Amino acid sequence: MPERKHAILPASGAARWMACTPSARLEEQFPDTGSDYAAEGTLAHSIAELKVRKKFVEPMGLRKFNTRMNKLKKDPHYQEEMQRYTDDYLDYVSKVVMSYSSAPHVAVELKLDLSRYAPESFGTGDCIVLGGDTLHVIDFKYGRGVVVSPENNPQLMLYGLGALDAYGMLYNPTHVILTIFQPRAEGDAVKEWKISRDNLINWGTNTVRPAAEAAFTGKGKFKPGDWCRFCRARATCRARAGANTALEDFKGIHVPSKKAAGSFPKPPLLTDAEVGDVLQRGIDIEKWLSDLKEYALSAVLNGKEIPGWKAVEGRSRRTFDDIEKAFNDIKAAGVDEAMLYERKPLTLAALEKALGKKKFLEIAGAHVVTPPGKPTLVPESDKRPPYSLKPTAEEDFKKATG
Repeated sequence: MPERKHAILPASGAARWMACTPSARLEEQFPDTGSDYAAEGTLAHSIAELKVRKKFVEPMGLRKFNTRMNKLKKDPHYQEEMQRYTDDYLDYVSKVVMSYSSAPHVAVELKLDLSRYAPESFGTGDCIVLGGDTLHVIDFKYGRGVVVSPENNPQLMLYGLGALDAYGMLYNPTHVILTIFQPRAEGDAVKEWKISRDNLINWGTNTVRPAAEAAFTGKGKFKPGDWCRFCRARATCRARAGANTALEDFKGIHVPSKKAAGSFPKPPLLTDAEVGDVLQRGIDIEKWLSDLKEYALSAVLNGKEIPGWKAVEGRSRRTFDDIEKAFNDIKAAGVDEAMLYERKPLTLAALEKALGKKKFLEIAGAHVVTPPGKPTLVPESDKRPPYSLKPTAEEDFKKATG
């Protein structure tokens, strides 16, 4: 169940409005438009919710379950692989439930009141498991593009605070486990992070509350950063534009008519340190330009004028209006049918999807290898180990004994 669209301080946007407090009110000028990716994620959430609800929350006969599932399958965004990923999610929730010494309380799609920490804020917990001294908050993420971590994750931490408030009269957990279950992202599908109840409450009181009060009233300074990617004002935000056009330090040689004391002309070549700096800025500039182009195209198509720019028809490709009829006409003209098709094997990923991961591994897993990838440049914060052109000790040993 998605959060109401008119929330000023939604938990899902906490990372943004906590870092850039005026953005919460600035976003009000822009419609909250959806996307196919969002619709796909909402559907996957609904399937996951149905499965967990049937097993732990709401006794449900097979007929009732199938009726609800078949209704979800009629959604145009439905893909069969959603069943596999949500089955994995159900397996994980089951393991969490079974880890308690006695049957815990389980809630799905729980509405959480977060107004104690952020004015008029609320959220929806995908799965809350509570028993003994442990509160477990599980968030199902279906997206694959942005890998999400639970560590110091404001959205998930707010959900934890909301769950503590919701069950504070009945339970007294001393620690909270926050989990991101993201089955389609690169790396481990399950990521957990543990925090004490007291530390979580202190964070909510001393960090969230002041930022939320400023954000709700539109106060504070605009602060561009990685959180801009989901801001509705990201394309035309002046602060973001300023951050992405401030490259005066790299304009090359500058020789003033009268040198100030201690000033020196810039060398004709960038230093390696400057190269690293420009590349880092370039990541954000590339994202910003993409957002700006998307905004400008939409504006022009809606009758606005963007000086110096216009919308034109892009390149087109020839295609058949009805490929089946075209092929029938070609065959009727005496062309051998074998000339109309080419036989080629499915890719590994496509074959794994068709057979199912478990069956694929049983049949062909022994033939799957993962050769080294080509070197690629990434920010230093990337968790992958550095690439080395030097052979490893194991490779040297194989050469020596081969």
